[in-house]
Amino acid sequence: MDFALSDEQTAIFDMAKAFGDEFIAPHALQWEKDENIPKELWPRLAELGFGGLYVSEDSGGSGLSRLDATLVFEALSMACPSVAAFLSIHNMCAAMIDKNGSDALKEKYLERAMTMETFFSYCLTEPGSGSDAAALKTRADRTNEGFTLTGTKAFISGGGYSDAYVVMARTGDAGPKGISAVVVDDASDGLSFGGLEDKMGWRAQPTRQVQLDNCNIPSENLLGDEGQGFTYAMQGLNGGRLNIAACSLGAAQSALDKTLAYMAEREAFGKPINQFQALQFRLADMEIELQASRAFLRQAAWKLDTGAPDAMQHCAMAKKFVTEAGSRVVDGCLQLHGGYGYLADYGIEKLARDLRVHQILEGTNEIMRMIVARGMIT
Repeated sequence: MDFALSDEQTAIFDMAKAFGDEFIAPHALQWEKDENIPKELWPRLAELGFGGLYVSEDSGGSGLSRLDATLVFEALSMACPSVAAFLSIHNMCAAMIDKNGSDALKEKYLERAMTMETFFSYCLTEPGSGSDAAALKTRADRTNEGFTLTGTKAFISGGGYSDAYVVMARTGDAGPKGISAVVVDDASDGLSFGGLEDKMGWRAQPTRQVQLDNCNIPSENLLGDEGQGFTYAMQGLNGGRLNIAACSLGAAQSALDKTLAYMAEREAFGKPINQFQALQFRLADMEIELQASRAFLRQAAWKLDTGAPDAMQHCAMAKKFVTEAGSRVVDGCLQLHGGYGYLADYGIEKLARDLRVHQILEGTNEIMRMIVARGMIT
């Protein structure tokens, strides 16, 4: 069993890390204050192939494995997990179109998605259906020209910012089999947005409700087969959970790196604080957690790539384990910075706020436990 990354995988990580260091990290605190990520960033990422990470090469994408993709998100999150997670959402939508879309839908959207001239958001959650996503009430009723959508989506990253939205809506009866997926353009009549949400973290990402009031879309904007939208949405979430775990891992590694540098310089009682054994033990515990997280995450990604029958359970386990470990590590790093860790200038408190939501989105960690338990007893 070989745990080493290939030369190509190492190059992927290094390329993403170098981009983040140059184009994201110097601006991350300002983008958070602005509550906006400049759209000029995305075409630069697209030049590296990051607009279609796991879009097939036949469709013009990078065709990376899910393991390869976790390396990208881990590296970019060392610069800013909010930006990296936003990119993950776009890539999930692009992959859904590539895997399930008709030729007409691909021709209409896929190329511009990969160049990131068209930035995508994912719309599943509603005000009354979060973990119970199959209970969604947004409707897509058939018309002579296509569909009319009515409903509200909540907590949408990129609401009012993105150029197009993959929306899960009910075209049939109650339950998951009555749900379809459609693509809604930003300029569609009947599409509007709520106010900017005032969030604890991920503040660089604009988050709003997406409101659909007799929003008309053409029939060609149906994604895949009618009634299969919930299946498509769940397929996307397995990889999304790996990406969010990778974002926690990268951010926590960045916090630990900052902490090691800080402790080498900060002196107390006549010596650097990294010379105190009690604090060294804390550093060791954090390193152990990150190394365990990295191995667990990459195993889960390998299982998803190889189609292992327990891939869903391992994606859920990795998401739960790594996101919680990441938050513990960042909290420990904040403590080791003392009062300076509480100040925005050092960047640690931002990571603590950004990572907290990773235990909630892409399926709460309580739902992850349910998935794992069901796999154990059935």
